[in-house]
Amino acid sequence: MARGPTYRVPFRRRREGKTNYRKRKILVLSRRPIAVIRKTNNRIIIQYVRCRPHGDETLIGIDSTMLKKYGWKFNFKNLPAAYLTGYMFGLLVKKKNLEPPVPYLGLHRVTRGNRLFAAIKGMLDAGLEMKVSPEVLPDEERIRGEHIVNYFKMLGEEAEKVFSAYVKNNVNVEDLPNEVERVKNEIYKDVMGEAK
Repeated sequence: MARGPTYRVPFRRRREGKTNYRKRKILVLSRRPIAVIRKTNNRIIIQYVRCRPHGDETLIGIDSTMLKKYGWKFNFKNLPAAYLTGYMFGLLVKKKNLEPPVPYLGLHRVTRGNRLFAAIKGMLDAGLEMKVSPEVLPDEERIRGEHIVNYFKMLGEEAEKVFSAYVKNNVNVEDLPNEVERVKNEIYKDVMGEAK
């Protein structure tokens, strides 16, 4: 790996692809809390973190598998699940009267309308104030999962192979837009303790 006398070995977390130290330094110096948003192969993770000299403090940590509690039968890593996770996170931050965080995406590739921005859109819809360009946020059709339903219909007979997990669990893909609204209302009732 290291060749020559002038080679500088990157920090371990940079080598592992976990931390963008240039962005992190700016966030630490701002002294504002951050919303760390991560996507894995199975779920979306969001944490409310305060950067301290002795180490980071995580005050809230949730992931998309918590949607099971509200009857979510679909994938935990798709765009609607990311939106609902961000929405739940935003409501929790508001309920605990915490300062609105700055979104921190780390080393994830920033693409317009991706799952990370769907989570941020969920936080905005929950009432958090964040400076985000509206151009990068996904539109309402994608948040409701209509693009997934359209893809399911387009596949025709191949749909059973591609969506085999849904077929196996007797989940109707065409119910996804209604499920997103239902789960969103359930989250609001559970977190805020009242009907929307």
